[in-house]
Amino acid sequence: MTTTRGLEGIVATQSSVSSIIDDELTYQGYGIDELAENASFEEVIYLLWNGELPTKEELKSFTEKLAAEAEVPEEIFTQMKAYPINDVHPMAALRSAISALGLFDLDAEKMDEEENYNKAVRLQAKIPTIVTGFERIRSGKEPIPPNKDLSFAANFLYMLNGVTPDDLSVEAFNKALVLHADHELNASTFTARVCVATLSDVYSGITAAIGALKGPLHGGANEAVMNMLLDINEPEEVEPYLRKALDNKEKIMGFGHRVYKNGDPRAKHLRDMSKQLTSVVNETKWYDMSIQIEEMITKEKGLLPNVDFYSATVYHSLGIKHDLFTPIFAVSRTSGWLAHILEQYANNRLIRPRAEYVGPDKRSYVSIESR
Repeated sequence: MTTTRGLEGIVATQSSVSSIIDDELTYQGYGIDELAENASFEEVIYLLWNGELPTKEELKSFTEKLAAEAEVPEEIFTQMKAYPINDVHPMAALRSAISALGLFDLDAEKMDEEENYNKAVRLQAKIPTIVTGFERIRSGKEPIPPNKDLSFAANFLYMLNGVTPDDLSVEAFNKALVLHADHELNASTFTARVCVATLSDVYSGITAAIGALKGPLHGGANEAVMNMLLDINEPEEVEPYLRKALDNKEKIMGFGHRVYKNGDPRAKHLRDMSKQLTSVVNETKWYDMSIQIEEMITKEKGLLPNVDFYSATVYHSLGIKHDLFTPIFAVSRTSGWLAHILEQYANNRLIRPRAEYVGPDKRSYVSIESR
């Protein structure tokens, strides 16, 4: 057997959900550029799960189903209030809440196609209510019930802040959700598929995926990017900060990607939104510093920014706390995880790779008296 560390370059399954070919990302064949500029997140969810963009009537029906399922059992929020609230990362809270949510779904263990699709709708609808509810609770406030008259993106910002968001904020947040929705067989998606390939339930699959996304080498990168910007703080400090980091061979978060060779195609959309939003909130230094960092890292390391790099300043400009960046990633990526879970169920085979053994040669047991 030949070992490939990190399974790099290994094709593990077939999928129609999304593709990365010649540095172009598509969802069910539609290019990410067109979707980011034109589609609502609701349209993208429907596309990922059904293989086609919805008609006006289909989108209306689907949106109504999501809105009808957005409320969360009060017991979930009661559980959150019992967490050691000041010491719990929101991703840990989200992981636990989604697992607990499965206890309140009487159909959680039903495995037919229709029931799994209905569970997907319920999970996608409830995850923003859970994320915003946790943030409200740890801030000493009560969760805000979802507003059925708002879009998915607008409703998230409304439940987070208690005010109806402006159009630019909704546009930026919707675009971020669309860009993060799916990304082929990434670590968390692979984790979800491995989990449900055992015929475990949808809630287990999403809980497993959240656990994988929690790591800083996957979903946690945009939070790390904003922490770096805060450490630098001023544009004139960019070069000395990066020079020291590069000399110490430290990893600069938000750059490079294992799959893309010529840059992440999603980054430019968030770069544009970052420029607009930082200007609106009169904090253009974050965008200016980001441009400086991009130019220096590209020159010094030949690395280009990925989707995490500019999403950090987008979320910061929307007034979102930095440790919520990864849970927001999960709100979006749940759509892709669920698409892959449904696809896995439809043509399932247990995922069970092998490992190349590098331990000692075969040896015989020695009694404890002779050791």
